[in-house]
Order: sequence, then structure tokens, then C-alpha cells
Amino acid sequence: MSYRIGKCFTFDAAHCLPSLPADHKCSRLHGHTYTVEVVLAAESLTPPGFVTDFGELRPLRHYLDATMDHQYLNKVLDIEPTSENLACHIAEWFRKNVEPTIPARLETVRVHESPTSWAEYEVPQP
Repeated sequence: MSYRIGKCFTFDAAHCLPSLPADHKCSRLHGHTYTVEVVLAAESLTPPGFVTDFGELRPLRHYLDATMDHQYLNKVLDIEPTSENLACHIAEWFRKNVEPTIPARLETVRVHESPTSWAEYEVPQP
């Protein structure tokens, strides 16, 4: 049996996707209120009955605020800032900087560009 939790974070940012044709609306500068959802899992609970304390995910909030919030993502990231690429980038950052400090493993990162559109990165498990 496995336990799972999820936590959402939001940030506002602008981007464009220059590899798209010039007449594609996403090739032009535009912005989103992004929602980043992380899902973590553990085989057993730690006292008092947590997968991990939600407060231990605060470093991700700080990273998003410092790196992406109210930024032009094309200048901040070394990748074209699609939702798919953002989900992978955030997952890699989380696994390196947060996962070693908590008793849970990251399963997925979902990035919502809008209330109806999202992309998900499923983290490979050892």
C-alpha cells in the first residue's frame, strides 16, 4: 500500500514559444497564472501520520517565487518554456533540492497554464 499527498503552488509569468510558426498565438509574448501541483508518495507514514509535513515543501514555494514569479521565462530558463518542459524542470529541481530532506518521493509534477489546460511529468522511479 502506498500513501499519496498533493500540494499546489501558483506563480505569474510571461513567455513565448519562438519555435512555433509566427502566426501561432503562442509564438507571441503572453502570460499565465501557472499552478504547479506536486504529488508525493510513501510506503509508510511518519508520526503523527504524514507522508511528509506540507511545511517541508516550502523550499519549492521559495524557488518558484525567486526564480519564476513575475519573470519572463524565456530569459530565466535554458529550455523552451512549455508546460511540459516546466514540469520536468521543476521535478528535477525538487528531486535534487527537496526530496533528499523529506521522507517521501516525488511521483508527478503537473503544470497548469489555465484552469482547463495542464501538462504532467511522471518522475521515473528506481
